[in-house]
Amino acid sequence: MLRQFLVGAAASGCNIAIHALVMVAVIRVTRRADELATAYQTLRLIAVMIAAVTVLMIAHLAEIMVWALTYAILGVTPEGSDLVYFAFVNYTTLGYGDVTPVKRWNLLGPMTAMNGVLLFGWSTAVIFEVLRMTLLAGNEGVQPKRGWSK
Repeated sequence: MLRQFLVGAAASGCNIAIHALVMVAVIRVTRRADELATAYQTLRLIAVMIAAVTVLMIAHLAEIMVWALTYAILGVTPEGSDLVYFAFVNYTTLGYGDVTPVKRWNLLGPMTAMNGVLLFGWSTAVIFEVLRMTLLAGNEGVQPKRGWSK
């Protein structure tokens, strides 16, 4: 069991590092999209949000590939199983359907799900912050209503 936790922690750590690096990319991409976008608030907001969400989706795909690679190295699934599909199912917390892990690695699925939930939550927070900052930048000089962030 300890080996499963250590492997899961290592894969999760790699994914957290990927996500942290992607946060830098999201900030850069959204700033660039904000600069390039039109003066029209709606179009600017659409451009910034498409850029931010696209970068985050690419990050999640990379993180799923980390799990698939981990599964491949360890032989977590029965032979002939689609490792990327299995990683996707676990990472998105969809749950097992037609593929289950071999008995000695059965904790990696829940650890993958825990990692995915954490990183999806982080992405959601970033998307919200990008939206908030874009809206505030579009209303420069306008004071936010009471109760909004300072």
